[in-house]
Amino acid sequence: MLLFFTLGLFVHFVFFVSIFDIYFTSPLVHGMTPQFTSLPPPARRLVLFVADGLRADALYELDENGNSRAPFIRNIIMHEGSWGISHTHVPTESRPGHVALIAGFYEDVSAVAKGWKENPVEFDSLFNESKYTWSWGSPDILPMFAKGASGDHVYTYSYNAQREDFGAHDATKLDTWVFDNVKEFFHAARNNQSLFSKINEEKIVFFLHLLGIDTNGHAHRPSSREYKDNIKIVDDGVKEIVSMFKHFYRNDGKTAFIFTSDHGMTDWGSHGAGHPSETLTPLVTWGAGIKYPQKVSAQHFDDEFLKEWGLEEWKRRDVNQADIAPLMASLIGVPFPLNSVGILPMDYLNNTDLFKAESIFTNAVQMLEQFKVKMTQKKETTLPFLFTPFKLLSGSKQMNILRKARSYIEQGEFDEAISLCKELIHLALKGLSYYHTYDRFFLATNVVLGFVGWTVYASLLIIKSCSNLTRCVNKVKKPSHLLPCFVAIGILIAFFLLIQGCPWTYYVYCLLPVPIWYAVLKEFQVIQDLIASILAFPLSHFVGYLLVFILGIEVLVLSFFYRYMLTAGLTAFAVWPFLNQLWTRAKITSLSWTFFCLLLAVFPLMPVVGRKPDISLVMGAGLLVLLLSLFVLTSLLKRKTSFGKAEILVHLLQMINTVLSMYIVYSTHNSLFKKQGLPLMNQIVSWATLASSLVVPLLSSPVLFWRLFSILLSLMSTYLLLSTGYEALFPLVLSCLMFIWIYMEQETLQQSGIFSKQKLTSIQFSYNTDITQFRQLYLDDVRRAFFLVFFLVTAFFGTGNIASINSFDLASVYCFLTVFSPFMMGALMMWKILIPFVLVMCAFEAVQLTTQLSSKSLFLIVLVLSDIMALQFFFLIKDCGSWLDIGTSRFLELLILYTAPHSPYPSTWTTILLFVNVTTLTPSFISHYVIVMSMAIFLVFLNGLAQLLTTKKLNLCGKPKSHLL
Repeated sequence: MLLFFTLGLFVHFVFFVSIFDIYFTSPLVHGMTPQFTSLPPPARRLVLFVADGLRADALYELDENGNSRAPFIRNIIMHEGSWGISHTHVPTESRPGHVALIAGFYEDVSAVAKGWKENPVEFDSLFNESKYTWSWGSPDILPMFAKGASGDHVYTYSYNAQREDFGAHDATKLDTWVFDNVKEFFHAARNNQSLFSKINEEKIVFFLHLLGIDTNGHAHRPSSREYKDNIKIVDDGVKEIVSMFKHFYRNDGKTAFIFTSDHGMTDWGSHGAGHPSETLTPLVTWGAGIKYPQKVSAQHFDDEFLKEWGLEEWKRRDVNQADIAPLMASLIGVPFPLNSVGILPMDYLNNTDLFKAESIFTNAVQMLEQFKVKMTQKKETTLPFLFTPFKLLSGSKQMNILRKARSYIEQGEFDEAISLCKELIHLALKGLSYYHTYDRFFLATNVVLGFVGWTVYASLLIIKSCSNLTRCVNKVKKPSHLLPCFVAIGILIAFFLLIQGCPWTYYVYCLLPVPIWYAVLKEFQVIQDLIASILAFPLSHFVGYLLVFILGIEVLVLSFFYRYMLTAGLTAFAVWPFLNQLWTRAKITSLSWTFFCLLLAVFPLMPVVGRKPDISLVMGAGLLVLLLSLFVLTSLLKRKTSFGKAEILVHLLQMINTVLSMYIVYSTHNSLFKKQGLPLMNQIVSWATLASSLVVPLLSSPVLFWRLFSILLSLMSTYLLLSTGYEALFPLVLSCLMFIWIYMEQETLQQSGIFSKQKLTSIQFSYNTDITQFRQLYLDDVRRAFFLVFFLVTAFFGTGNIASINSFDLASVYCFLTVFSPFMMGALMMWKILIPFVLVMCAFEAVQLTTQLSSKSLFLIVLVLSDIMALQFFFLIKDCGSWLDIGTSRFLELLILYTAPHSPYPSTWTTILLFVNVTTLTPSFISHYVIVMSMAIFLVFLNGLAQLLTTKKLNLCGKPKSHLL
């Protein structure tokens, strides 16, 4: 069995990693030739302002008095330049936004492993193509463009990371630091001949990264006075910098200015997903090469923003965020970034038609270069008779479009040339996507084969070793030809991959199904016995159980998308005692179960946690924990149960710790509200509480009820410190339901006549359990495993959709730290998520102990259930969007692509078209697949943590004393 679990961990690790090789490989290619126009550019220099976290509406709208928060920018819109909305892509984070702005492509998710700071892949950027770039701002953003640049021509000036403090008195200092340092830089340049010469060169860029708005938005919300005042400070700073540039360069008219943002922000102060408040960012441009304002009588947009902002008369020009990179490159005459997928927004250019046509022609050639390199790479690693080129952009069509476009330009027919170039760009982008996903169908098919095989094998192992449905199969003779056949298949697959020069990961994905299906077919006798047992089972009962099983699985799957499905499931759980006659045996227990199921069912109906902080609810949760602690202590004392002094001391210590946690939350909230920062003592106590949360329970009695209650008290103290609102009540209600669940399972087994009920105050957790007490699995044990999976999913999604980074509220970690630290903050948020998980696992340890069921047996059932869910999510993954929005499967799109009757691609695999059409009805997210796979992988480790918390005993002093509760 140990070998099986080891193999299972390896298989699930492969399945987990496979999605990153199949769906999330880097789209970048290398080896292209830089492309630029030979015509003189309109600007010698470019100034890029990026106001991090600035929403479009926050900049453009008028305040309650009808005045603009950014009068200088408003004046630019009306008298000097062009404006619009930059539509960002998800995930709406700082690094992907800046990469799109400056490098022109939408970064793949591999960058998240580096915390959005380092360069997981090499890419070209506007800064790299410039002659010189000077940048000021955050140490989280500037270094990645300097490290990605060739040579030593990108200069960065950053403040200390400790300045990024969400609890600081005045976050606007981050922006004033940038403005002040830019002014000092130009002042110093007047006395430095070398520097003065450099900043008077052409093709240079000045980048000002302004983080104050984002910091204030996280700390105080975008509706706050701090956020709005910060916009005014940025507007004043931009005005001063523009005036300084004009004065320094003697109004030569050769400076282009771009003002935009990397992403917006939700009303509750977060970003990362695809809400319009996050994806709509401002874009204001003026100066050399930029069109002047244009008055229009009517504009046609799907939104009502123009009227709300009072900008109906001024032409709005919307772009995709990546389009800004080729715009900036065109303005100063540098090559377009090699990996850019942005399309030059010519409506912003104030230049001749010839310049516009030449620029878009260069843009098209730059896109086509990427396409050619991608096609060549794929062709070299595919056998000639298997290679299927992208037929919509053949070599002859490429040459034909380029030749026609060049001819139109030479003849002065610029509109026709521009139209052709745009067509070529769109075809090149489709072709890039085609070759990037070329192997996806092949790899995904192999992973699915392995996935299905593993699930079947685990199911057969459950039936064979943990139930009485099969006969003794040890004496059954195995087919002698089975092994040679599978060995031959493995050799053929390996040879096929070898001659194509595939990477080593392809061998893992393609060869793994071979031994898995060999193991399945070796259990042929078990399959026969299973079929015989099913045929002997009443058909109506079998169909009923199957439908209930399918319904249960689909409720779990849908709960990942619609939290109210958890409410539906918990409501169904509430009536369970009345369906199996438990009500007649244990009325109080059944009513308690129903009450707490319905109470827990309220949480998924509430707004996502973090959007409306309410510290009073955190205080209320702490008070309920104290009242419950007093009730438990007094009730046990009234029963004259003998305690050891150590147990009483531990219990009182945990109560004091709860009170202390309540004080820390209240004190920290007040201190941050007064902008006095995080008190050092609060920070020390918070970290001490976190560190002791897994140690203090080990000092309590190993008696089942007492140990579980000690774990609850200890973890609740930490959870209070990480809470901002109603979610503080969630683990308390969940734990009460878990206690009732233990009683309910005892009643269920007693009703079945398996064994008599024991008091929870007389059962002790023991690390060395007598395996002779374990029983075989019954059909009802599948229901127990389903309950566990459902409660785990409820623990994940009960108070919010943790699959989305947009649901994270940084205020949750302010008791521990306020200085921006993505990994530390992420670790704290992850522990907050895992606390309900640990509570459920500890309760399940008690269920296994009280029902005398092997944890290995139930783990196998849970594994099968989670694998069935994960398989559905695997089909529904897509490779773009936020952690919340990544949903529709490109694998399914490829299936449809290859099966469509009129597709330009080979018509194969037609037999699975119906399956595809059915499967595509349900959307999903990559994070959902990750969660389910993590559940399978880490369940064994969390089970070990639960065993440690429930069975281990530390003694304060002397020898351990035994007490009967």
